[in-house]
Amino acid sequence: MPKDTSIKTVLIIGSGPIIIGQACEFDYSGSQSARSLREEGIKVILINSNPATIMTDPSMADHIYLKPLTTKSIIEILTAHPEIDAVLPTMGGQTALNLCLECDEKGIWSDFNVRLIGVDINAINITEDREQFKQLLEKINVPVAPAKTATSYLEGKEIAQEFGFPLVIRPSFTLGGTGAAFVHNPEDFEDLLTRGLEASPIHEVLIDKALLGWKEYELELLRDKNDNVVIICTIENMDPMGIHTGDSITVAPAMTLSDRTFQRMRDLSIKMMRSIGNFAGGCNVQFAVSPDEKEDIVAIEINPRVSRSSALASKATGYPIAKVASKLALGYTLDELQNQITKSTSALFEPTLDYVIVKIPRWNFDKFEGADRTLGLQMKSVGEVMGIGRSFQEALHKATQSLEIKRNGLGADGKGYTNYDQIIEKLKNPSWDRVFVIYDAIQHGIPLSRIHEITNIDMWFLKQYEELYMLEKEIALYTVETLPKDLLLEAKQKGFADRQIAHMLNTLESKVHKLREDMNIQRVFKLVDTCAAEFSAKTPYYYSTFEAEIERPDGSRYVSNESIVSDKKKVIVLGSGPNRIGQGIEFDYSCVHGVLAAEECGYETIMINCNPETVSTDFDTANKLYFEPVFWEHIYDIIRHEKPEGVIVQLGGQTALKLAEKLNRHGIKIFGTSYDALDLAEDRGRFSNLLQELNIPFPKFGVAKTAEQALQLADKLDFPLLVRPSYVLGGQGMKIVINKKELEEHVIDLLNSIPGNSLLLDHYLDGAIEAEADAICDGENVHIIGIMEHIEPCGVHSGDSHAMLPPFNLGEFVLEQIKDHTKKIAVALQTVGLINIQFAIKDDTVYIIEANPRASRTVPFIAKAYGEPYVNYATKVMLGKNKVTDFTFNPQLNGYAIKTPVFSFNKFKNVNKALGPEMKSTGESILFIENLRDDHFYEIYSRRKMYLSK
Repeated sequence: MPKDTSIKTVLIIGSGPIIIGQACEFDYSGSQSARSLREEGIKVILINSNPATIMTDPSMADHIYLKPLTTKSIIEILTAHPEIDAVLPTMGGQTALNLCLECDEKGIWSDFNVRLIGVDINAINITEDREQFKQLLEKINVPVAPAKTATSYLEGKEIAQEFGFPLVIRPSFTLGGTGAAFVHNPEDFEDLLTRGLEASPIHEVLIDKALLGWKEYELELLRDKNDNVVIICTIENMDPMGIHTGDSITVAPAMTLSDRTFQRMRDLSIKMMRSIGNFAGGCNVQFAVSPDEKEDIVAIEINPRVSRSSALASKATGYPIAKVASKLALGYTLDELQNQITKSTSALFEPTLDYVIVKIPRWNFDKFEGADRTLGLQMKSVGEVMGIGRSFQEALHKATQSLEIKRNGLGADGKGYTNYDQIIEKLKNPSWDRVFVIYDAIQHGIPLSRIHEITNIDMWFLKQYEELYMLEKEIALYTVETLPKDLLLEAKQKGFADRQIAHMLNTLESKVHKLREDMNIQRVFKLVDTCAAEFSAKTPYYYSTFEAEIERPDGSRYVSNESIVSDKKKVIVLGSGPNRIGQGIEFDYSCVHGVLAAEECGYETIMINCNPETVSTDFDTANKLYFEPVFWEHIYDIIRHEKPEGVIVQLGGQTALKLAEKLNRHGIKIFGTSYDALDLAEDRGRFSNLLQELNIPFPKFGVAKTAEQALQLADKLDFPLLVRPSYVLGGQGMKIVINKKELEEHVIDLLNSIPGNSLLLDHYLDGAIEAEADAICDGENVHIIGIMEHIEPCGVHSGDSHAMLPPFNLGEFVLEQIKDHTKKIAVALQTVGLINIQFAIKDDTVYIIEANPRASRTVPFIAKAYGEPYVNYATKVMLGKNKVTDFTFNPQLNGYAIKTPVFSFNKFKNVNKALGPEMKSTGESILFIENLRDDHFYEIYSRRKMYLSK
């Protein structure tokens, strides 16, 4: 049966600002969904309060409402658009589902005659209410862990007495494991139970017997209205039960599951999905499996929506779950829809993987001073990376190389732990670096049986690690002159980077690269095609690997490369890697717009990125997608294969910018601002000399490379001092110090964590107002796209400040200085593209804090507030297609827009919430006000100094 023709207009609810537990995956789902519905001629109305995402771009829907996700906003939209027939709440994570429930309870959907599609209320209630869910599973004979529900403190204590410890406390109606906890002993129970009851919006918790050490699996399912169900992907957690799946290292396809158990798990998941309501859409099911021969299966939970893992599953398989789920919600059946990759087979098929994917989360514990770094039931990661390889080992290495934590992969970089007690301690208390510590433990000689006993990680994974270490030991017996070809090929096939092999051979990375060239061990590119090459794929979505040469009958040798290079002029856009504090989804927004603008200029566009959560890694955003680490070796090999006209680095944040120096050194053209100008802005000494020449004021400063130099500088500069390392993003390591003791401690700490870095000491302008300007420059002409005034005083990182567009409290004299300084600096740096400049204003003098000739965190916010496609314009300027003077700028904003930072402090008990020069917010929302008499503005302004700390 074809789609339901009565549905003409659909409201999509987004997920709001990015927080830990609900990140860019839902921006990806929402964007795909909006596109999918519009393909069907459906009018799309969208509500989301997040200005940083592609989802809220004017091109994504017919009407976009950047409003708070409240029932009040929903009523306003339904009143303004009586034509809305249906609401799709399954694309916006838990936030959208909870809002949908609240609207249903208040009778809003029935008042406006709006129907729910993609899920039904019954399904949400059953799956979110832990007690109802448990009763349902018992009724349909799906095994569950022994559990009981408590709605009071007293009930909870009685259940604990009955079950004994260890226990798990899981609050109802929460996301990302909020409030969930393991309880190992009675002393901790009271505190954790109270926290769980408070975290649940209905003050209800499920207390169940802890399945510690069991293996954990996730299945992604789709169902249509005819009850056809397909399982898109089976994901295995390398970490056992006890670590939240969002914080677990996950692998697809499942590696250690017997076929018999897999078939049972499939049957149970299909039975569960069919029992939770009559709807067509996506579902995520989680199971625990006992680690013994019996392989008992216990259901943990089911989410009747696209989940955090469905973005990963979509990228892992090439099957666009959100896109297909949206069409199913309109009434299509799976057999009527096309496989988006092959364009010749049906969507009623289960993808087959002839490769392995490994996802590793990305944490930011350094931003949460005093946080408990142990991983558990409550999610703590802020992003993730995915590696694709022909083996688990290759994919694991590629994922570790994508993390951007100054590691080159597993081992072989001299950065591992060597102290036995420390290694054992880190294995017992899993944290962000356990993926590396396992390798260190094997290197240290700790038996696999002991590692398994401590971690409960399946022996198969540990043996894979052991093989890597044995290979490292073997290679270390050779030199770069004597290393046999078969060993080098094996190391590359298992994912070791050239610089790791160089470490083993005690030589330079460039020499290993040359050895590969001489031996003809070249990276080849393979298609992600959903069907293990059974049908030809029409979508250019690639990953790299290494293959042994094949010999033809005529004796010639070759390797199979599936990436065919066209003769079109090409541009490569470097992505921003994993989401983290300081470098979030704003840069993905810029990359996507860069790709689209380059395509408009007639280029074949090539995207390189490793973040499975985002729109930039959607298989049809760029003309070609390489799902690869944003890591020099991989990028260089892709560039040599594709031979682009040039590379765009200024849209991918610090990740892409850091590679500019190597691109420049290898003679690869950088589109837009030159490497020298980028470096000049980062090098405080050179930049300050430039400001002196331009007669532009800046705070007194000095550069120190030792604690001694810093103390001598302090005498000249006067306290308070702002101390910061060079070449970092998000204010990493920045601190305001007020005396020599604090200065010495912080400098020593910084030099230990970032050896060899130059430290900048600025005299801190106490009590100054902070402002920033974003502009587009073509080397001669400058257009300022927005000036924002921060509500918090100077000293709070710009990413953590409430910022007003346009400024609300700066006089004409100050604004003229800002405009004048911005134009002078942009031209002096020979900026081609975007530039962001930050200012401190004291006694009507405008001082320069810093200039960044690249896309900034605030560009998407300004573009949404003014309704102008600024990244599109900037990219066309970078590519030399247009001058700034070619565009007609027509910003539209009545009143003011306030950028409001959003924090995830609730994930960390006892963490210091004070704000300072180091960024801590995980996301942002946008708030429009008509004038300065608005109550929201009054409240923000009155609290502006409350959290300021050094």
